[in-house]
Amino acid sequence: MKLLVLGGTHHVGRAIVETALGRGDEVTVLNRGISRPPAPGTRALIADRTDTEAVHTVLGQQAWDAVIDTWAWAPRVVQDSARLLADRAGHYGYVSSRGVHRWPWPPAADEHAPLVDGDPAGDDNTDYAAAKRGGELAAIEAFAERALLARAGMILGPYEDVGRIPWWLRRLERGGRVLAPGPADMPLQYIDARDMAAWMLIAAERGIGGAFTVTGRPGAVTIGELLETALEVTGSDAELVWAPAELLQAEGLTLGMELGLRFPHDPAPTGLHDADVTAAFAAGLTCRPLRDTITDTWAWLQAEGDPTPRPDAPSPNTWLDPAKEQHVLDRL
Repeated sequence: MKLLVLGGTHHVGRAIVETALGRGDEVTVLNRGISRPPAPGTRALIADRTDTEAVHTVLGQQAWDAVIDTWAWAPRVVQDSARLLADRAGHYGYVSSRGVHRWPWPPAADEHAPLVDGDPAGDDNTDYAAAKRGGELAAIEAFAERALLARAGMILGPYEDVGRIPWWLRRLERGGRVLAPGPADMPLQYIDARDMAAWMLIAAERGIGGAFTVTGRPGAVTIGELLETALEVTGSDAELVWAPAELLQAEGLTLGMELGLRFPHDPAPTGLHDADVTAAFAAGLTCRPLRDTITDTWAWLQAEGDPTPRPDAPSPNTWLDPAKEQHVLDRL
């Protein structure tokens, strides 16, 4: 398959490129060429996505079987690219988010849950949910039923630039008593970026379009299993000390919010970790074991060091002040 990846250097984009190359696809990437060199085996096109003329120039009259777009900001950029490629690609896969659904999310929600408003021509970078919905509308506007909207849940795995699991792995590596957001049996729903990448490529190959909630099965993993696995993988002698959500909130700690376990004024939100993923699994989605995700993330950190945090995400350093952690540990 001839594939064009718009982006391709960070997290999901990098996973898509590496997975496609591993499948034997012919991969072209388009990005600014600033943050990372192009992956060996790819053909690199250099342009700033916000510059429509520059993108038009580097794309020329080339054609591809499929395009995958990882853009997360102003929808107008997706609109420009999708319009340019509408007659030169058979499929447009857009990396979207469950964030396009109106909050609070209903329990066991599927793709038909209410959506936020979005403008496909919008230039706003500040409202993530509206930007992603606008990007979806832009993809549909140009590609109609040939557009795939991959509404990801929490994305983990190697190359994660939000810093969730990298932060936890480093905290456990330091050892000692470690404050953990309880209860330990609270379920988590997530997707490994590489599993999402593999599924989007299969969907492109099969011509699958439409909106899909793309995350793991509900109830498959708990926060306790995740952190206990991380302990084993790092070989740390740290002790997990579980704190109830009510205590963390009373102490003003955001711990657990990075994994969507709770939100301010709502210690036990519904809908975040119990999504109905029937459609995506029926369309070929598969998920690797938790241990593989944690082991490979740890190996990546050891090989490349801690990732540079995304500019649009809270810094992991703000998640837990050591002094506050010790204060709460002393109460448990």
